[in-house]
Amino acid sequence: EPYDIVRGFPKISRTLMLYPSLLKHFSSCKSVVVEEKMNGYNVRVAEVRKHPVALTRGGLACPYTTEKVAGMLPMEFFEDYPLLVLCGEIVGPDNPYVPKDIYGIESLDFFVFDIREKLTGKPLPVMRRRTLMEEYGIKSVRMFGEYPITEAGGSITRIIKELGAAGREGVVIKDPEMAVPPIKYTSSQSNCADLRHAFRFYNDYGRDFFFSRVVREGYMSVEWDESEDDRLRRCQQLGESLLLPLIETIKKKKRGEKITEDSRIRVRSLETVSKFAEHLRHMGIDAIFDAPQPAGDEYLVRIRKINQSTNDKTDAVLSGQMW
Repeated sequence: EPYDIVRGFPKISRTLMLYPSLLKHFSSCKSVVVEEKMNGYNVRVAEVRKHPVALTRGGLACPYTTEKVAGMLPMEFFEDYPLLVLCGEIVGPDNPYVPKDIYGIESLDFFVFDIREKLTGKPLPVMRRRTLMEEYGIKSVRMFGEYPITEAGGSITRIIKELGAAGREGVVIKDPEMAVPPIKYTSSQSNCADLRHAFRFYNDYGRDFFFSRVVREGYMSVEWDESEDDRLRRCQQLGESLLLPLIETIKKKKRGEKITEDSRIRVRSLETVSKFAEHLRHMGIDAIFDAPQPAGDEYLVRIRKINQSTNDKTDAVLSGQMW
């Protein structure tokens, strides 16, 4: 049977020192476009055998996301452009991977941040992509503007501070023609939110996940030339992000409770629930699915993912095992 090839989405490099990175990375560009980096999970949507299929970053076809995007995206786009892939962010509270309730979205939504050729992976220029999405009524991530390269640093710093104050993640900085790869820059609040989440499951996350986010805080503090008071506030925010969730996890385990990562999905078909449960098993994720609850013409299903390593380690230490 014929098969389709969909190129993977390239990893976006992260800048820790914004001003020198802009000048060095975009040395061939007169200006850069700044778009919001939304906090959800990356999905590539491509036409496969006349149907849209949602691929997560690992290259796996997610049955839940595929059902959701089928109701969000017009099939006309894929009929007209079968060799283009929509790259976007799935955000909202009914998100089984990264549930966030900061965008005022009731369930889930899809925001395009890139369009690439299916076979080559070549991206469309920024404004061509945004215009195309507007023509088909498909949502794009927020664009803050296009800035001369010599002035972009100040504008991006202001944007990052505003996004951070709103609890949002950060920005992606792009060559308007997409000839130079994009780079990303995230807020301190986003770093700390990641750490708060991860330290609830401290033995299931790799140490590099923790370390890299702490290092980001140091570079940002230096680049922003913070006062002593600002540095102390940053230290307090960082310390609380590490210790408070860890302490709560230990207390929870001491009470005999399981450490679980809770999320939910909203589906039209109960068959999708079964397929998604199998999808998680295939990914090696141990999860408990609660009974589906009717929600209008859909079903709401709560999921508890068991973080076994953190459960086992915390149990062992509480019972006297050495570290």
